[in-house]
Amino acid sequence: MEKYKVVDLFAGAGGLSLGFVQTKKYEIKVAFENNPNMQKTYRRNHPKVDVRGDVCAADYSEIKRKYGTIDVVIGGPPCQGFSNANRQKNTAVSLNNKLVKQYVRAVIELSPNAFIMENVSMLKSEVHRFYLEKGDEELIKEYNIKVKMTPLKLVDSQYCFDGILDVINDQSSIEKFIWPERLYQEINVIYKITSNLSKLKTTLDKHKNTLLKLINEYEKANSLTGYIAECSNKAFETIRSYYENRIDCSNIKQGIESAIMLQRMLFKSLEIINNKILVDEYDTENGISANIRSMAVLDYIKAILESPKYGYKLNSNVLCAADYGAPQKRMRFVIMGIKSSISSIPTFPMPKFEEDEYRTVRDAISDIEDVEPVVNITDDVGIVLENKDLEGLAKKLRDSKKLYNHIITATTETAMKRFKVIGQGQNFHSLSDDLKSNTYTNPNRTQNTIYTRLKYDEPSGTVVNVRKSMWIHPTKDRALSIREAARLQTFPDSFVFCGSKDQQYQQVGNAVPPIMAKAIAMKLNRILEKSYGRQSHKRNKKL
Repeated sequence: MEKYKVVDLFAGAGGLSLGFVQTKKYEIKVAFENNPNMQKTYRRNHPKVDVRGDVCAADYSEIKRKYGTIDVVIGGPPCQGFSNANRQKNTAVSLNNKLVKQYVRAVIELSPNAFIMENVSMLKSEVHRFYLEKGDEELIKEYNIKVKMTPLKLVDSQYCFDGILDVINDQSSIEKFIWPERLYQEINVIYKITSNLSKLKTTLDKHKNTLLKLINEYEKANSLTGYIAECSNKAFETIRSYYENRIDCSNIKQGIESAIMLQRMLFKSLEIINNKILVDEYDTENGISANIRSMAVLDYIKAILESPKYGYKLNSNVLCAADYGAPQKRMRFVIMGIKSSISSIPTFPMPKFEEDEYRTVRDAISDIEDVEPVVNITDDVGIVLENKDLEGLAKKLRDSKKLYNHIITATTETAMKRFKVIGQGQNFHSLSDDLKSNTYTNPNRTQNTIYTRLKYDEPSGTVVNVRKSMWIHPTKDRALSIREAARLQTFPDSFVFCGSKDQQYQQVGNAVPPIMAKAIAMKLNRILEKSYGRQSHKRNKKL
């Protein structure tokens, strides 16, 4: 029986692809993934798939000529809300949001019978928006997309100066005063920890040679005048004064703050120009804000793809991975689109597990509890597993005689002290004050997921990069291994991750749980079969 042909966009390590393949109803023809390490993982586990790089350069006409009609497009384009982009990277524009437009382009040009788009649960909210770019105004009129004014704060009033608008509207002026990215990153790291003097001193000492080298290189290459240059010079002199023991580290913030704020303004202004963002006007009442119209990401997707021109029916919902058998309460926003000529009611799979029946961390990883993990990637040659009489989830996941990726981070003395006092379900905030020091800039603002010891008899929370979050094994005083995290995501042991330790942890954290992907794929298959009959489903191998 002929399988549905699939293109996977933003494929990552291949969790979404794996779920579709496990149904035996679909065949992944092409997968796009730009990250080299994720590509390596994808190729190892999906060796017959044509894996390609930058989706922005995709030639969908060539794909159709080579593989024939594509039936289904799947993928999870990275998408970041305004608040997250600005808080985490001090940027004006999340370039990830542009990748949603690439997903829509793929659907338009491949014209599949159906598509599945998976993303963070917050995608449905107002914080996930596009700033209007040059050319978007015609799109808004054609598809009647709702927009609203979204002020983007560039700088507060205390950092303003005469002629500031002339600078931020002129690309050459911005590029003249803006620091090299590496220099900005180094000084910004210092600025962000100025409230923690102990950590500030340690960081300044650690970065001394790099900072002084970058400052000297910048000053040799530039001889500038004006207010922005004066603030830069003050920041550089402040840093030198500290290293020459002329000031205390408590004076650092005052000396570099103006320069940092103006550099952030320049970076955002340059992003506006480079991304052709349409600024209606600049508000100068309280500092400088760029008044820019924006549209919600979800409104953009629906307005275009549900239009008569493209004729899809869309349905969206937030799905919990635990409902479909994952031992993890992972919430993901899923859009299902189907050609209106095929079905008028795209629907999602019903939950298979009630909340009191959810699979647990124990179900996923207890059978390898006593298998000693390795610390170094070079030692990951596969651990031979003893035969065990297993059932349920563990039996499904343990599909290999060798266990790969059972790798952990080395446990420091400080971490071990914390591990020994954190009980199941507790986290960093359960520690006494003396065990919280010298790690985070502001321990009281540390996320609740940090240093979480998992509860064996409950599902885990959302698996992210558990190395960065320092998740702890339920009963062992050690970090959760890459393999254990992968099992919480329902990757079978035969699925092997490639790359450095942190890259493997990140690939696992970014992935779609295959068990949830499989449930979605099976539901989509039933809709397609019911709509026009699987046996009569004919497609050209070549156009």
